Amino acid sequence: MGAPLRGDEHSAFTVYDPGAFVVREGIIEWIGPDTAGGGIDDDPDTIVDLGGRCVVPGFVDPHTHLCFAATRENEFQMRLAGADYMQIHREGGGIMSSVRSLRAATRETLLKRTLMGLKRSLSFGVTTVEIKTGYGLTTEAELRQLEVIAQAAKQVPQDVVPTFLGAHSIPEEFRDRRDHFVDLVVEEMLPAAADAGIARYCDVFTEEGVFTVAESERILTRARELGMELKAHVDEIVNLGGAAMAARMKCVSAEHLIAADDDGLSEMAEAGTIAVVLPGTSFSIRKPFARARRMIELGVPLALATDCNPGSCYTESIPFIVTLAVMQMGVPLEAALAAVTINAAYAIGMAESTGTLEGGKQADFIVLEGESPAIIPYHAGVNPVEEVYKKGVRLI
Repeated sequence: MGAPLRGDEHSAFTVYDPGAFVVREGIIEWIGPDTAGGGIDDDPDTIVDLGGRCVVPGFVDPHTHLCFAATRENEFQMRLAGADYMQIHREGGGIMSSVRSLRAATRETLLKRTLMGLKRSLSFGVTTVEIKTGYGLTTEAELRQLEVIAQAAKQVPQDVVPTFLGAHSIPEEFRDRRDHFVDLVVEEMLPAAADAGIARYCDVFTEEGVFTVAESERILTRARELGMELKAHVDEIVNLGGAAMAARMKCVSAEHLIAADDDGLSEMAEAGTIAVVLPGTSFSIRKPFARARRMIELGVPLALATDCNPGSCYTESIPFIVTLAVMQMGVPLEAALAAVTINAAYAIGMAESTGTLEGGKQADFIVLEGESPAIIPYHAGVNPVEEVYKKGVRLI
């Protein structure tokens, strides 16, 4: 597939029932109906009978913050008691709480927690995952996060895509001189991150009380000059025109989008910017869900992600995200599956190697407990993933 799926294409799946495929050296060599046998050797090294269960591509999680130092259960309790997410943020909680804990943490602590999150993610069928920085907010701490993410990537079977998010918030020491922090991101952090050669993407949080559209454009423009591809957290709480900004900047993806309007979404559709929607965050902070079905109607490519982070959405479960999308957002099941496989792969530049089961791609697939993907929302509240394979090797 040469482009992410849009509109009715979200449901464009080929189903083989029964089906079979041949894997050689981690790559799918042939796939088709089980009765065809067109690509099956007369004497294969190994035959694996999956017992008629449903096999789908390995899940791709295109938006996470798995590299952090400590959880924030106390803030969750505050929200349950009525505190607003942005109120907590303004009072020094939220992202800044994670910044303080990360700055104080050792590399060993960060690595241990990141690996723990990746292990849990794998148990839910995630074979490819993006991880953002953004809890350091100094050059040294952001580079340390990138290095820990790179170190973790070498120790897990998943493909890990790092994203630089030094513009995640205005740190406390720059609260009264925010322009100086934007200068720091543009003139020091970004060049240092580019020199490190770890991050493929640069992201920015465009939101009221965080970064303005103009500041975001300046940061993203510099990132592009340094060779990074672009992403943007936009219009999560307030519609600042972030969706339109992401489209103008030719961002690969725009993320959150709860408050995005039709004009901004239409511009994203025209630009081909992928909407990475995060229903787990809406669930956790008790905000409206993003209008994913409207995005499909407008021709915006739709991806879904966990947004796993210690504050606003602490879950590694893609099946939970699919369930929310189908049951609470009205996303058709086939579209939700596309949103956590092929479109999610496009959102992090991995679609050439994963996201679908077809010849020439990695044999990244999972075996579900049921006969169809409907088992995911149908058997809600449990993990429907029974087996996980990466490059043809069974991991779970």
